[in-house]
Amino acid sequence: MTRHYTAPSFFRQTDNALLKRYFHARDLLLDFDFDALKPRKIDPLFEAWKALPDDEVKKTGAAFQEIFDMGCPKGFIAIVDEARYQMRENPKACDDIVAALSALDSHQNRAMTVYLDHRELWRGATKFFHADSLSYWRKRQNMDHSPARVHEPHRGEFARQIGHYFHKAEGRGANCKVEAFRRGNLDYFFAYPEDYANQIIEWQNGQLDRRPHTPAFEVVFLYDQAQGKLDLNYSGNTKAIEPLQDMFARVILGLAELPPDPKDGRVYDLTPLGNRDFVFAPCEGVERVVLHKLRLSAKVKGKIKARGGERIMLEADSGKGPQAIYDLLDQSAKAFPRRHYPITYAEMTAYVPTGDGKEKTIPIRLGHPNSCNLPYDDLGLKLRAMLADSGIEPRLPKDEA
Repeated sequence: MTRHYTAPSFFRQTDNALLKRYFHARDLLLDFDFDALKPRKIDPLFEAWKALPDDEVKKTGAAFQEIFDMGCPKGFIAIVDEARYQMRENPKACDDIVAALSALDSHQNRAMTVYLDHRELWRGATKFFHADSLSYWRKRQNMDHSPARVHEPHRGEFARQIGHYFHKAEGRGANCKVEAFRRGNLDYFFAYPEDYANQIIEWQNGQLDRRPHTPAFEVVFLYDQAQGKLDLNYSGNTKAIEPLQDMFARVILGLAELPPDPKDGRVYDLTPLGNRDFVFAPCEGVERVVLHKLRLSAKVKGKIKARGGERIMLEADSGKGPQAIYDLLDQSAKAFPRRHYPITYAEMTAYVPTGDGKEKTIPIRLGHPNSCNLPYDDLGLKLRAMLADSGIEPRLPKDEA
């Protein structure tokens, strides 16, 4: 089930003593009686917070939302990973911090405690948490095995080249900053080039107004030195993918040129999904997976035209049960024979129990030849393994696994 931030929900889920420490550290609500605040009855605190000056409400509200987002299992994993790296020279101290956090009664209180007492861990942990939520990574193998050069001046030169490329190609990117973080055996680089200026509508001192706004957009690089693999996350024009990979190879890895990219010959075999008797392999923590959308693409001269030819999209009402999509598929087969219209795209939903009698939903989208939306977090990796065990996602050969 998706978690949605509201200030009242944040106050309810956070220990009163931690809330008191947060506000008092900022010289706010010094006269408020936090000790008299009853569990889950936070209306007095909510009203007192809303009565603060507008700037303070905005600043504290932004911090609360970030802490709330980190107050979940994935957020705690990111915190532990950052602690393991930063305290690698003193593993005993790291173990003590992790043990103390684990002893707290909720992830929300763990996140708030780290925010208050271990701010040196906060920035890296939030970056990892964000990266874990990204999907559609572009992978490149054969990136040598050189160590990443994470310090200045290389990081500054990397930012300069990224900004110069986007400024020349797209008219944006006049400024750019690159931040580097280490997580286990992986190097993360977060680039923030300057985006196009625009105007946003916002409230300022009780007045609704427009003001100029120059945001940044994001490019994330994830480098695995042991495997010589680079993952790139960028949602803009695909023409930028190879130039960005080239900059990484030359500046961060110190290579003379971008190594050739061996093509990924793997292809998702979506044919089994067209069988009414198909069953997904078991997956730890997942109760069920329901298929609800299929795309059929015409073959032209024996080849699948997943992007250029005729396409038929079938979308079933998931409320009618897991067989609803197959009823549509059978009906369509009369006009569009499967041998001429193979499945080239599929959407399904994984249902994961949350332990409180509810469940959250994870969308899974697969496209021909090897597109997958699942991130590389713990659950995403389990679901990818489930697809492989179900005969849908081909595994790498044993010598590459």
